[in-house]
Amino acid sequence: MMKRLVFVHGRSQEKKNSAALKAQWIAAFSKGLAKSGLQLPISEKEIKFPYYGQTLYDLIANASADKVAEIVVRGAANDRESKVFVENILNDVLKKAGISEAQVAKIAGGNVRERGLQNKKWVLGLFRAIDKYMPFASGASIALITNDVYQYLRNPGLRDAIEEGVRGALSDQTPMIIVGHSLGSVVCYNMLRRDGKRAGWQVPLLLTLGSPLGISMIRDSLAPIRAPEGVRSWVNAFDPADAVALHALDKLHFKVSPPIENLRHVRNGTDNRHGIAGYLDDKIVAKRIYDALTT
Repeated sequence: MMKRLVFVHGRSQEKKNSAALKAQWIAAFSKGLAKSGLQLPISEKEIKFPYYGQTLYDLIANASADKVAEIVVRGAANDRESKVFVENILNDVLKKAGISEAQVAKIAGGNVRERGLQNKKWVLGLFRAIDKYMPFASGASIALITNDVYQYLRNPGLRDAIEEGVRGALSDQTPMIIVGHSLGSVVCYNMLRRDGKRAGWQVPLLLTLGSPLGISMIRDSLAPIRAPEGVRSWVNAFDPADAVALHALDKLHFKVSPPIENLRHVRNGTDNRHGIAGYLDDKIVAKRIYDALTT
């Protein structure tokens, strides 16, 4: 039976030609397949690439670290829910990296009395501590990804705009291998969990890459957590140095039945260890997609 491959991207895809971006994803996937002596098993027209990157970009614009800090502080002042969401995620990142408040305070200037997201100096110190002590991470990038996830989960207009594009790539007749990267993994999970049964989607494999779903604030925002409808197998692959994929999707951080298979072996070759090319060109990741498409 013919199957469809659906790639669902994350953030930082703005101002790009969607066809060219799809070609880049296919090229990375083809590179991974070549490591096993394989080629694309389906035609490129059966690979769907719903594009929503400009929607996210228009929300944030081209923000520098200082601008991101202003966005975070402004959100903390005007929206308590946003403040709690962002602060908890950033604290999770600090905890996993073993970065203390004293280290953040030192980088922020040493005499910061108000230690929280209401204080721009503290936020910048926090970003710079992440930059300093987590070799492949960017504090501002983590904050932007966090903001994107928050907006997707809490802003119905943005969520509808993103999901409308993704839904157009899905089929109620053709089995689909769905690959979600970063924020894309959150979108895929949410749509499949909520709409999968009603829409009749058939998903032999859901593959999440560099997923933030294991972060407590994101997981809790999606409660009750349950297995997505219509998904036969869920595989989650991540680079342990990827600061966005903070936790494995295991029984501690994302307990569903049947359990998610976690592939922890990936060594993502991109600068931040989070880029999609470094996931799709992985030999094992590419082979899992191939096997799902051909069996």
